[in-house]
Amino acid sequence: MKNVFFFLLFLTSIALVQGCKKSTEPENPPTLVFKTGAGYTATDAIVAKSATVKVGVTATKTEDDLKTFNVSVAFDGASATTSKQSVDIPSGNTQFDSDITITTRNQAGSEKWFFTITDVDGNVVQKTITLTVN
Repeated sequence: MKNVFFFLLFLTSIALVQGCKKSTEPENPPTLVFKTGAGYTATDAIVAKSATVKVGVTATKTEDDLKTFNVSVAFDGASATTSKQSVDIPSGNTQFDSDITITTRNQAGSEKWFFTITDVDGNVVQKTITLTVN
């Protein structure tokens, strides 16, 4: 009886370990695209000081629900960014759209803008646009 108990305990342990292994299937992160068309900036650009630029993004769920959207900027080649907008996306949304109005600084330099979407599983997709301010 003791041997049967230990054998069943051993089988249960193996089943639990197998169930806890991470899936080898590749993750499907959400998609993130820039809106194009009249009035939108969708690529790197040279702009004037204090210019107003409109960037539009559309994020779409592929596997997991969308969780957050963040806009941040790094000035003049800096590696550190400053968050300018952060949005918690309500669960169940399969798509997220946003138009962001950017006003560049009143000085020459570069502004690298980061647009980041994260899903509930932690998958991150990021797009950037660099504005060169003259």
